[in-house]
Amino acid sequence: MAKYRKLSRTSSQRKAMLRGLTTALIENGKVVTTEARAKEVRKEAEKLIALAVREKDNFEEVTVESKVYVKDKDGKRVKEVVDGKKVDKIETVSKTIKKDLPSRLHARRQINKVLYKVTNVPTDAAGKKKNTKTIDLTQKLFDEVAPKYEGRNGGYTRIVKIGQRKGDAAMEVLLELV
Repeated sequence: MAKYRKLSRTSSQRKAMLRGLTTALIENGKVVTTEARAKEVRKEAEKLIALAVREKDNFEEVTVESKVYVKDKDGKRVKEVVDGKKVDKIETVSKTIKKDLPSRLHARRQINKVLYKVTNVPTDAAGKKKNTKTIDLTQKLFDEVAPKYEGRNGGYTRIVKIGQRKGDAAMEVLLELV
């Protein structure tokens, strides 16, 4: 018995397709595809979510102090006179950040191996590089998805049959996060 479906593709094509579908599932919460593909994507997605649930609280909060240039309302640096010279004004800002412990860092890198990087382009700025944002799906897994499934032992996805596709009569399904 085979461990996975070949889906009539070479290994590199199959891996790219499954990575793309898994990324779309995590980003949007649901994806419409064929039944065989959905069953394969379900395996990948369940592993990633289980990993995120296991490592979601494995971090420490650290307070970091950094020096930042003071800026005016236009975004220009504020100057001040020190010993007869104009110097940029600097202030110290303290910030609390989450520092991953080694096992969570490893989990983050394992998840990043599977998921593609996603860039969100607002509709009003379509075609422009300005205002595009890179979405960190790994962070989304740890912060949003994992707490939702904390008390659950597997079964994070659901497959709902839609019907046959018109072109080739393949069974289409909706794969969604529960």
